Order: sequence, then structure tokens, then C-alpha cells
Amino acid sequence: MLRSMSTAVSSLNLHQSYLDVIANNLANANTTGYKSSRVVFQNQFSQLISAGASSTTTLGGINPTQIGLGARLGSVTSIFSQGVLQSTKNNLDLAIQGDGFFIYDEGLTRCFSREASLTLDSGGTLVNSSSGLRIQGWTVDEDGLINANLPPASIQISTDTARAQATSHVVLGGNLDSATLTDDTVETTMGVYDSLGVLHSVTVEFERTDDNSWDWSVTGPTGATGEGTITFTNGQEPATTISTAVTCPGSDGAEATVGMTVDFSSLTMLSMDNSVEVTSQDGLPSGTVTDLYISPNDGNVFLVYSNGIKEHVAQLALARFTNPSGLISVGNSTYQQGLNSGEAQLGTANSGGRGSIASGYIEASNVDMAQEFTNMILAQRGFQASSRVITTSDEILQELVNLKR
Repeated sequence: MLRSMSTAVSSLNLHQSYLDVIANNLANANTTGYKSSRVVFQNQFSQLISAGASSTTTLGGINPTQIGLGARLGSVTSIFSQGVLQSTKNNLDLAIQGDGFFIYDEGLTRCFSREASLTLDSGGTLVNSSSGLRIQGWTVDEDGLINANLPPASIQISTDTARAQATSHVVLGGNLDSATLTDDTVETTMGVYDSLGVLHSVTVEFERTDDNSWDWSVTGPTGATGEGTITFTNGQEPATTISTAVTCPGSDGAEATVGMTVDFSSLTMLSMDNSVEVTSQDGLPSGTVTDLYISPNDGNVFLVYSNGIKEHVAQLALARFTNPSGLISVGNSTYQQGLNSGEAQLGTANSGGRGSIASGYIEASNVDMAQEFTNMILAQRGFQASSRVITTSDEILQELVNLKR
């Protein structure tokens, strides 16, 4: 009787642990990036009553006689299946499509998570908005490149900077009137920007030299800076791009010249009014930071300026493990490397099986509510059955006591 009670008690304890795991799964059904757990049961040692016997020339073999001593908790394993991606329309909310993990700095150690709702703290560090943990990655070097062979570190971003873009390419379009007399001129003025975003006025002059040819000259603030000839065929100018350097004085700290190309290929010489004008130029005035943008798939981080400039400043790092179920959960939807998880394999998204980054999305919990409620019923029934065994064993013991009277 005592053995049946002990066996039933082990089952009660086991099904209580089963209910604990189910309750935790249900409690985290709406936790971003949460991975559900499952319980694995194992039987206890069995008491050997008889070892059995092998067959002989006169008798067949006899199987061993054993009585089981209950069940025990084999393991509680995390299931790292992909959760559903939910749109938030916030570019700094990130999810991973694949097997990777975001990397966070905990001071002396790293931790890993499937959740990354990011923000910039007061010091300009990219952190998790709920835990404050600093996400890891690489900042661009002096050449604007990412070196993913270096250890990832916290990402520090300055948003107090201003950026401008010096003019490097100008396209002139419109028409030079074919009725223009020889030696007559046509002028147009264009604005170009220096390296500090200061606007300078530059004059382009065309002088008719013969039936199909015009001399051109570009004059900057300090005088002539470039000249040449364009020739039209049937009123259409063949593709012509010239290079010239315009001197732009007066901007303290700016580069002395604006080296640019001027493209005349869109000009025509038809019998219509003169209408030469700048159709496009790539210079931009000084602008301030208006937004932080993380590109999908590769996790590159950009600063967006009010003048339209998008500056690449960093890239997020991801980690991958041979056995994610071997990771140790440490709260805040984060994990630490475990003895059986394998070493963290660090690198960029879309490489090494780390998956891709989805910006503007979060990963929902992978808890299956229907399955958890089913498991709850099974755990309840197992608990009830074990309780009934204890009750029955107690009644039998009571009958034995009564026999003595």
C-alpha cells in the first residue's frame, strides 16, 4: 500500500509541475517574442521482483517481473518555432524571420532575445524601450563601411549633427533658339551648394558661333571656371557631359571648390524660344536629423535629415545557436548562453542561417491556446487519477486495520 501511495505522490508532484508550465505559457500568450515550453515525462526506476529466466531444453524463458515506482520530470523544453509577425507601423519595432537572436549588453555578459522594440535614450544609445538593455551591432568606420569581423558593441548615435551635400552633378535642359544670330548669347543662372550647404550662384553662358555650334562657359563667384563647344545635329545635341570646378569663396570651413559635372545632353536647338534651365542638381542645403530608420532584411541603421539625406551609421548584429533549446531564460524575454546551447555564432542578418530582420513588426508569442487548454484538461485528469489512487490505498489500509479488531 505504501508503494502505491508513494507512486501516486510522485504523479501528483509531476502533474503539478505540468500545470505550472501550462500556466506560465498561458500567462505569456501575449508576451512579445515568448517561446512556449513543454513538459517531458519519464518513468522512475522499477522494482525488480523477479529477474526472469532464459529458456532451457525443457522449459521456455520467463520474463522479468517489475513494478514501476512512479514518474518523474524529464525536462521542460522551450519550443523555438516561428511566431506570427504583427505590424506596428513603428520602424523601430523589429522582429526576426528565421532562427536568429538580437544581442543585448548586460554589462559583464551578453543576453539574447527575439524581441527588439528600440528607442534612443538620452545619451543617444540605441536601447530596448522596455528593459533599457543596449542592443549590439557595428558602427560605420571612417570610410562609411561596416566591419562585421569586429566584436559587436553598443550603438551610439549623435542626432545633434547637421549634414549638407555639395553639388556634384547638374543637368541642363530646355532649348537654344535656332533663330539666334551668330555672336548673340543666351544666359542662365543655376544655384550650386558647397560642402556646408551654402548656396552659390553660377552663370552658364551660350554664344552662337555658327549654324550648329555654340560656345559655352561656366562662371563662378570668382570668375570663369570652364568653357567648351557643343554641336547640334538636326536640332538634337548628342550626349555631352563636361567637368568643371567652381570656386566658391565666403563659406568658412567649406571646401574651396565645388567639383561638378554639367550635363548638356538634354538641350535642343529648335525654332522656339530660348528656355535653358537647370532640370536637376544633386546638391542639398544643410539639414538636421528628423528620423531614425532601420532598413528591413539587413538591419542597417540610417539617420534621415530634413534635406532628404539618409546617412548610414550602423548595422545590427544577430546571433545563432546550434541548440536554442539549451539557452537559459533570464527574464525580460531574454536568454543567456547555456552549457548545451553551443557558442553564439555572431554575424549580420541574411547570413549564416541567422534569418532576416523585419522592421515595423513584432513577433507574437508562439503559444497555441487550444493546445494549452487541452494539456490543462490532461493534467487535471492525471492529478485526479493520482488522488484517487491515494484515496483507494488509504481505504484498503483502513480495512487492514479493521481486520485486527
